Amino acid sequence: MIEEKDAHKITDTILKRCQGNPAEINVMTNDSALTRFANNIIHQNVAERDTEVTLRFFIGKQIGTASTNRLDEAGLEELVEHARANAKASPPDPNYPGLPAPQTYNRVASWDDATASYSPEKRARAVEIVCKLAAEKGLNASGAITTGSGELVVANSQGVFTYHTQTNADFQTVVMSNDSSGRAQESAWKVADLDAESLGKQAIDAAMRGHNPVKIDPGEYTVVLEHYVTEDLLGSLNFSGMSAQAVNEGRSWMNDRIGQQLMSPQVSIWDDGLDTSGSPLPFDFEGVPKQRVDIVRQGVVMGPVYDRYTGAKMGKPSTGHAPPINFRGFGPLALNLFMAPGDKSVQDMIASTEKGLYINRFWYTRIVHPRECVMTGMTRDGVFMIENGELTFPVKNLRFTMSYVKALDNVEAVGKEAHLIVGEFGGISSHIPALKVNGFMFTGSTV
Repeated sequence: MIEEKDAHKITDTILKRCQGNPAEINVMTNDSALTRFANNIIHQNVAERDTEVTLRFFIGKQIGTASTNRLDEAGLEELVEHARANAKASPPDPNYPGLPAPQTYNRVASWDDATASYSPEKRARAVEIVCKLAAEKGLNASGAITTGSGELVVANSQGVFTYHTQTNADFQTVVMSNDSSGRAQESAWKVADLDAESLGKQAIDAAMRGHNPVKIDPGEYTVVLEHYVTEDLLGSLNFSGMSAQAVNEGRSWMNDRIGQQLMSPQVSIWDDGLDTSGSPLPFDFEGVPKQRVDIVRQGVVMGPVYDRYTGAKMGKPSTGHAPPINFRGFGPLALNLFMAPGDKSVQDMIASTEKGLYINRFWYTRIVHPRECVMTGMTRDGVFMIENGELTFPVKNLRFTMSYVKALDNVEAVGKEAHLIVGEFGGISSHIPALKVNGFMFTGSTV
């Protein structure tokens, strides 16, 4: 890892080479290790350590970017020259609002020494437990456990410098037979908060129950959705409309609905980079402090998240949601999502269902219509019929086509336990409960 004083040296060196031109710097380090398993044995143990420096260089309102992972003098000089050349070749952006000034930043706990130094042997022991349990049942376990740490540094020519360190851990497994599967996952910034054995047992139980699945007719069903599905719901809503850029371009599910009751009163969604039950990040990639932003409050649409660019265009302050420099064109992004838990267990939801489906996971979901966040995808890793409050038989996977906005309007109950999942791509964290939803539309089934 790069100590804070060394990060200062790197950013100061770059800014001096910019020779008075406005500039913005992101420094991101990644020190991660992964133990992967399949066929009930470990087949891969790898580690990666890297540092990426990205620069935005300004000539008036012309902007150029460049990146490097070379931290020597020549590498940093080349970074500045490439960014300068790219700025000269770029048209001016009349909407560029300028760089932020220094602000006060909260320090937030997100570092755990045990996680940062977690050994391959300890990861192997966690894997061993799950593989042995699966083998005893005649099942095949695969998956991975990842541990690591990282740093984010944001600096600019206005005097901004802020530094954050974080550890991370994730365990996920898929357990399969010849006609069934189960999956479980959990994330944390403290590896001690991951219970690999419990997660393995969840996946094994789904695979054992799932033998000889039955084909059923598509149609509308009441569904009990595990939190893995809730993560997909929030992630899709995020990418199709929680950004002020999407609202400004008229393609968000929020358009013309801010202030309206759009979802069930049981649904509250927010973004909060300071909450340590998530994956904390106290500032964004422009160096603007994070704050809690209510996106949906008791079913009422409150509004999107902003970076400085969209805020300036729409007359709003930044909420601290600028993405990394290389992804700035996508607009602001909610990285620390939460959904309020309720007062029901998953078993309570099942017991209250006369007829419906229990679903562990959605897979390969893709957007059909962003304005309503209509999605299509498949169920996976455990679908079961619910009859008279009990799981009765496994069901073959189904294809659905459904508005996620409508699904959250149809919420009947919300789970009392919330779980943290950090996405593999983009690092978006979701702290989410299970849901019971009425009238969920399935449009096809597998043979």
